[in-house]
Amino acid sequence: MNAPDRLPDLPPFDNSFAALPDAFYTRLDPQPLPDPYVVGVSDEVAGLLGLPRDLLGHPQFAELFAGNRRLPGADPLAAVYSGHQFGVWAGQLGDGRAHLLGGLRNAHGHWEIQLKGAGRTPYSRGADGRAVLRSSIREFLCSEAMAGLGIPTTRALCVIGADQPVRREMVETAAVVTRVAPGFVRFGSFEHWAARGRIGELRRLADYVIDTFRPECRTAANPHDALLRDVATRTGELIAHWMAVGFMHGVMNTDNMSILGLTLDYGPFGFMEAFDAGHICNHSDDHGRYSYRNQPHVAQWNLYCLAEAFVPLLGDAAAARAAIDESYGDAFGQTFERLMRAKLGLRDAQPDDEAFIGATFALLQEHRPDYTLFFRALSQLPAAVDAPERAKTDAPLRDQFVDRAACDAWLATWRARLARTPWPDAERRAAMRAANPKYVLRNWLAEVAIRRASDKDFSEVARLLACLRRPYDEQPENAAYAALPPDWANGLQVSCSS
Repeated sequence: MNAPDRLPDLPPFDNSFAALPDAFYTRLDPQPLPDPYVVGVSDEVAGLLGLPRDLLGHPQFAELFAGNRRLPGADPLAAVYSGHQFGVWAGQLGDGRAHLLGGLRNAHGHWEIQLKGAGRTPYSRGADGRAVLRSSIREFLCSEAMAGLGIPTTRALCVIGADQPVRREMVETAAVVTRVAPGFVRFGSFEHWAARGRIGELRRLADYVIDTFRPECRTAANPHDALLRDVATRTGELIAHWMAVGFMHGVMNTDNMSILGLTLDYGPFGFMEAFDAGHICNHSDDHGRYSYRNQPHVAQWNLYCLAEAFVPLLGDAAAARAAIDESYGDAFGQTFERLMRAKLGLRDAQPDDEAFIGATFALLQEHRPDYTLFFRALSQLPAAVDAPERAKTDAPLRDQFVDRAACDAWLATWRARLARTPWPDAERRAAMRAANPKYVLRNWLAEVAIRRASDKDFSEVARLLACLRRPYDEQPENAAYAALPPDWANGLQVSCSS
């Protein structure tokens, strides 16, 4: 029989990022957390990593993923990068509270494992290098919620908590979230070397990304141009998914943008409730730079920053900018229109669909229904209904409007549009339900889980995680999670400390 603290056999690490020159990172171990405990675990992510089931309940699990004990084969490091923050060049940044343990390859792909909140690094800029339980639970749940929605994202294996005090706006307790992604290279990783004129390192990083993640770019006439176009395309598709589901990142700095087109760095995020295109989910965003409506424009601005960093590799600023202009806009526009047609139940594209989608957002902006509930209710409505029954049949949607007549007028236009490309009603409704989630991670849901976890009750974290994995299913046992925010939640705010 194995000794109680003997670990099961784990997949071997593939420390590809650590094979880059020392200038790209600093090797150092995480700082231990006293008496760590497990707050939540995603067995789905454990399966992606190929971790043995008996590891999840192992007595040393919390020690391993708090950073107190090194995983066999891990080679911990903190990466350096730079970036623009709120549109201003911030200079050198880096993993100020994250430690990359290493990567592994399996049938599901290449995965890197990173501990966020594992202590100070040379890039902490005077901060304590810790994350708090509140922000760690939010990132854990939202990473997995976004995966459930089918949106490209980093994942989260677990949250480990401890009673160690951490001072933010108030004294909170420390936690570590284990983040998982194919890679954590950022736009700012390239900006760092370009700003210093270190063209050898810039080229080495681009080649590393191509060879490790985008080998198809290697066969292009100009692999670095192909990589830049790939990033622009994937970023456009990502932002379209955000906009379609009503997600707001909250802090789209260039150091928070993934070179792989993933949602990265969950902080003051939010999901749209009462619709307002100008909504600002980050209480620290005084000027609304990262409001919902601005996200597509900010993403393009960030890509231009990346393009500037690529100029030494392409030899021409115009070529670098063209790589963005010829890739991003079409990727965003086409993806967004496709997603919105699916949400609206429009079977085939029509020339005036863009105008109809615009009219739909104008209706939402004027009357402010809950974004998620509006589209979910719409997915239940029939394509045709007799006039005497219309008010009753349409009640789930009409009741979201004070001005019922405005809703009725829009529904008449919607039904007329459906009639131009008809398909069986049951099939259409099923397709719409698959495009319109019933459950998203509303801030008040996360807050309930956080408050209970602060009292060492982690059951709500587990229950919410299970629900958010299947956001498109009805789940009648979880119907309360689809409700409008309660009155007490009206004052909830999230900021960059979140």
